[in-house]
Amino acid sequence: MGKRNQYGLVGKNIEYSFSRSYFKQRFSNKGDVESTYENFDIAQISDFDQILTDNPNLKGLNVTIPYKESIIPYLDELSKNAIRIGAVNTIKISKKGKLKGYNTDWHGFYKSLKPLLKNKPKKALILGTGGASKAVYHALEQLNIEPQYVSRNSEEGVLSYGALTAEIFAAHLLVINTTPLGTFPDIDQKPDLDYGLFTAQHLAYDLIYNPETSAFLRAAQLQGAQIKNGLEMLELQAEKSWKIWNKLALS
Repeated sequence: MGKRNQYGLVGKNIEYSFSRSYFKQRFSNKGDVESTYENFDIAQISDFDQILTDNPNLKGLNVTIPYKESIIPYLDELSKNAIRIGAVNTIKISKKGKLKGYNTDWHGFYKSLKPLLKNKPKKALILGTGGASKAVYHALEQLNIEPQYVSRNSEEGVLSYGALTAEIFAAHLLVINTTPLGTFPDIDQKPDLDYGLFTAQHLAYDLIYNPETSAFLRAAQLQGAQIKNGLEMLELQAEKSWKIWNKLALS
């Protein structure tokens, strides 16, 4: 309250989150004493309007689990990429109080993954079907990698974990965990699949960054797979958010 440039993160159970410490350090490094960044931890998305009411100086927000999709009806406008993806993780608030939603997750994932694709896989498995998975799906399409959703239950366009045969796994040499399983403090959790199917030809990518090496990545690495966590993705999407808030980028 009372600050001219106020920003924040909307989510649930987000005390662990990277964003607040990242932006506070960024402000400090730039000598910016007029900007603040705080967590807005809400129990349900219907509490979002109260955040806006209580914080009239908000210029921009990030959005995380579990509200990347449910936030959309509260917005006045969406960028083209946010429309395509169907999920929002960045909101720009205009001087007139209009809210426009963007997706910078896909940008962060795309930029962090691309340097690892010396031998580009033709197909990828996306573990999870939440808002983050949609950004990953979009990025993979831009890289001409065929994505396949995997979740606990099968449905149209989604395989179940139990349906992952050795043949399917061998054809999908990129496996991305977009679920929150394994995030601190529940660091021993991981998606329920046969980790013996990983090989030295596989790349395992986990959007989780806390802990640095998740249970998913440890299990894949034991089979010889190359691994990558989500920290660089988070940094890249955060910088993209900052540019959007400050009119230095489009969508």
